[in-house]
Amino acid sequence: MINFIKKNIALIWAKNHVKGTQSFKANSVKNQEELLLSLVKTAEKTLFGRTHQFENIKSIQDFQSHVQIADYEDLKPYIEKVKKGQRQILWTDTPEYFAKTSGTTSGSKYIPISKEGMPYQIAAAQSAIFHYIAQKNNADFVTGKMIFLQGSPELEEINGIKTGRLSGIVAHHIPSYLQKNRLPSLKTNLIEDWETKVDEIVKETEKENMTLISGIPPWLIMYFEKLIERNGKKITELFPNLQLIITGGVNYEPYREKMNELLGKPVDTLQTFPASEGFFAFQDNFEKEGLLLLTNHGIFYEFVPLEEYGKPEAKRLTLKEIELHKDYALILTTNSGLWAYSIGDVVRFISKDPYRILVSGRTKHFTSAFGEHVIAFEVEEALKATVEKFPAQITEFHLAPQVNPTEGLPYHEWFIEFEKEPENLENFIKNLDDEMRKRNTYYNDLISGKILQPLVITTLKKNAFQDYARSEGKLGGQNKIPRLANDRKIGDFLETHRS
Repeated sequence: MINFIKKNIALIWAKNHVKGTQSFKANSVKNQEELLLSLVKTAEKTLFGRTHQFENIKSIQDFQSHVQIADYEDLKPYIEKVKKGQRQILWTDTPEYFAKTSGTTSGSKYIPISKEGMPYQIAAAQSAIFHYIAQKNNADFVTGKMIFLQGSPELEEINGIKTGRLSGIVAHHIPSYLQKNRLPSLKTNLIEDWETKVDEIVKETEKENMTLISGIPPWLIMYFEKLIERNGKKITELFPNLQLIITGGVNYEPYREKMNELLGKPVDTLQTFPASEGFFAFQDNFEKEGLLLLTNHGIFYEFVPLEEYGKPEAKRLTLKEIELHKDYALILTTNSGLWAYSIGDVVRFISKDPYRILVSGRTKHFTSAFGEHVIAFEVEEALKATVEKFPAQITEFHLAPQVNPTEGLPYHEWFIEFEKEPENLENFIKNLDDEMRKRNTYYNDLISGKILQPLVITTLKKNAFQDYARSEGKLGGQNKIPRLANDRKIGDFLETHRS
């Protein structure tokens, strides 16, 4: 009876919530402009606001002329003042949290999360689940056990500001009605070593009625493989009531084939787009691609055409100016004190009613050693099309240029860890190269002009990517290995793991 009541309450909540979202979906453009001016007005007396003459900003155009696009290095002097305990710097108060992330050029980054910003992180996750329940008309999973593969919830303090990984911070805000059903235990969640932690999670969950599992795809795969190794059963045999997988952080599609193999039979999948800087979007229809952009969650968005990104006079477009199926660098202004901040993600709109996006890559993760500027979306789509034609299961991959081969022309080298290789690897390679040429005209010109030879695939031993992540101290949590590079740093390591 209790479970029946719990499911029905969840269903009522979900349907009411989805009805309540119709207004923001229909009024996104207007709401975005009002939001920006409200953020500017609120922060007018801050150091950043005074430095950038916020009192003179009355429109989006004013904002763009007063506030230039910034990356972490640009905002770091302000953040350092906040870390020292100074107030009224980027936002009206000191942050409630710092989300600590690992940067490549800046070392650790400390992303502020204000008391106004934190509730939106939680609300977005809840909204994603409510949309799923309402569409499915089923909330059975709320009666089972749920696991969120995440970083340690242990937080340190910097001048009174709680600091840790975003997933660890969020763990402190899981609604009370979910706490009883949530795994793993706090003791296990506090384990820092990822492999040890996953081993303990496997022991804690293998006999439970798991109905919802959440995490980024590479670490879900690691968890599932360990479960299968210990129990000799596919995941849906082990967890027959598993209803929903929630994932984010990277594009799910390249992992789908491998995940389906481990699962044993289809399980509903919900993709999300969270980050330390904010929770931007989620899949509001689990049966269709595209993530609903959250335009009423304390974040004002701008979009720079990818081909102009980094140029001094690059256009900064708002929602009403974007075009479908074009790639844009994502720029954020948030109610946690980030101003015209370049997060490094690239998005592509596939709908304007409502606004839905795909995450198509990273501004710094591309391959352009020869001027081709190949992005993640192109390689992922090319690989997906090739796998559909020449069935294979891929654990992970990385693309790096080979500029100085020992013989012949330069080429793109794809390092692929196959779970199951295609029957004919040569045909697979040729088709993949053809698919890449269709998607990137510059790459096609380089092949046609005999500047590059067709791509080369180097197959890798099992766990090659895990070994690389371990060598960099980035195994587990929300750490992701770049799929594309302009150098051989990752490629040279993977070279030592040829199969």
